Amino acid sequence: MTELTHFNEQGRAKMVDVSEKNETVRTAKAKSAVSLNNDIYQQIKDGTNKKGDVLAVAQVAGIMAAKNTAQVIPMCHPLSLSGVDIEFQWNVDQGHNHFEVLIFATVKTKGPTGVEMEALTAASAAALTIYDMCKAAGKEMVIGPTLLLEKTGGKSGDYSRS
Repeated sequence: MTELTHFNEQGRAKMVDVSEKNETVRTAKAKSAVSLNNDIYQQIKDGTNKKGDVLAVAQVAGIMAAKNTAQVIPMCHPLSLSGVDIEFQWNVDQGHNHFEVLIFATVKTKGPTGVEMEALTAASAAALTIYDMCKAAGKEMVIGPTLLLEKTGGKSGDYSRS
């Protein structure tokens, strides 16, 4: 039977003690997406959104979110991050009226616990920021899916989504 690590002897939530774990280099890469209409796509590409450079602001939001993950996800440990990178790619099929911005967040640390939650939080915050900056032009945007693509380091070893 699997031991539940986030519960104390009384069955109440606790933050796992990682003080005995080895510090190793750990990385994680997560992905999210925002589907949007042609008008919003053009605003972002042309830099004509009234709130400013959508992807630049989303990039900063993703970095800030990674750095502050422990403040919004209750059982996450505060981590000293070595690096955070947010990248964007377009998935566009104008013939089928499909416009999607893909968000990739890569986070790195050297420590006793991994950075999967930091990468997922960064990708999510970047997606939410895109929505926030573009909602005046249309609220039909769809966020997601958000998922872990890969992680390295730690006791559980490396992971890569097929």
